[in-house]
Formats: sequence, structure tokens, C-alpha cells
Amino acid sequence: MLLDGRIAIVTGAGSRRGIGHATALAMAREGADVVVADLNLPGAEQTAGEIRDLGRRAIAVAVDITSEEQTQRVASECLATFGRIDILANCAGITRPTPVHEISVAEWDLILNIDLKGVFLSVKAVLPAMMQQHYGRIVSISSVSGKQGGGVFGSAHYCAAKAGVAGFTKAVAKQMAGYGITANAVAPGLIDTDITAGIVDEATRRYYDDKAVQSILLGRKGRAEEVADLLTFLASDRAAYITGEEVDINGGLHID
Repeated sequence: MLLDGRIAIVTGAGSRRGIGHATALAMAREGADVVVADLNLPGAEQTAGEIRDLGRRAIAVAVDITSEEQTQRVASECLATFGRIDILANCAGITRPTPVHEISVAEWDLILNIDLKGVFLSVKAVLPAMMQQHYGRIVSISSVSGKQGGGVFGSAHYCAAKAGVAGFTKAVAKQMAGYGITANAVAPGLIDTDITAGIVDEATRRYYDDKAVQSILLGRKGRAEEVADLLTFLASDRAAYITGEEVDINGGLHID
């Protein structure tokens, strides 16, 4: 198994149709014990139960990743329960389809705080333990939107946040390499998740999804499990010589 005996924290793992949920389960199937961290504690507890059904250990922790106190608490609970932190998977995120000239300061701050500041705070919380043990794997979700200035529903603030995740990941990789810590990002394209739930109505979502699929070379949306498999690989020792990278997974929607 790729992650046999490893301890992972996965943020944003409480939504059943999210990349975080799929990642938590994928890592558990590969042998990891998992801290399931999400603002939605009942959802996190359900994911943790699924992981225990796979024969791995798991705890659920409620966290607002925009709070330094709460991200530090997640790291502390992981250490208290499992004794170490080997992997951090930053999967929590939101988007809004607001045109740039209509974005309020409050909405800008909301997106940047969750999608970028939350990554920073989560990484900052786990680094002391990883540095002490001279081992760590940090994997984060960026987006094709950060590369091409937008996606189906990602607007300017989402693009800025996800481009920031990519740049931040490179900086972490450079500064932490001497401690045996790698940091990589994954840039999904159109993935079949609930990230737009409650933002647009179902008919609008289907219309834009279908329109976007026409631009994807493989002719379909991606699955959360496919992104999770890539994150799991990057968190494994088979990817020990990969760091500071932003890896595309978009079915040919965007080719560098």
C-alpha cells in the first residue's frame, strides 16, 4: 500500500461529493490513518466512520480553516491521537460566480480567506511536527482557473486564491526541502462535485457544465476519485522526488 502506516490530515473532507471526502477514503485504502477536518462536523464524522469501516483509524475534527487557533487545534489533536503528522491534504474550498465588478470586499475576503489563507494556516500548523520528524508530504488543491483566469464558475477572487496556492506551494517546497518535506499542488479542471451547490440553480449548473464539457478533450467531467488518486500518489514515497509542482488534471481542458 502506498501510505501504509502514515498519518494524514485531510481538510474539507465532510462533503460526500467532494474531493476531500474522496481523498480521505483513497488515503485510507492505501493504509493511512486519517484526521477528517471540516467545518461540517456531522459530515466529517460520517467520513471518519467510512474510514473505520475500511479498517483504518480515523477521528473527525470540526475546523474553520480561517482560524489559526482552530487549525493549530487540528494539528494538536492529530499528534495527541496518532503521535505524528505525515501528510496534509488541503482540500477545503469554495467558489462564487460573481463578475469582478460586482465582487464586494466581504466576498473577496471570504474566498481568499478560505481558499488561500486557510491553506497557509493549515500548513503552518503542521510544519513544526513535520520539521521535527524530518518527513512530510503537503498536497493542496489549486485549480485550472488560477492558470487561465477563470473556469466554469470560478471568478476573479477564486482565480487569485488558486494562483496564490500554486505560488505558496512552490515557496513551501523551497524552504522545507532540507527537512524532508515535499509540497505539491494539483490543478483540477471541471470535476463532478458539490462545490457549486447552493450558488446556482440546477438548470444553470447543467447548462454551463455541458458547455464546458465541449472544451474538454476527453469529453467528460472528471471524478473526485480521480483527483484523490493523484493527491494520494503525490503524498506517497513513490513521489519522493517531486516537489514544488502544480500538476494538471483536467482531461485536456487546459494544456500548458
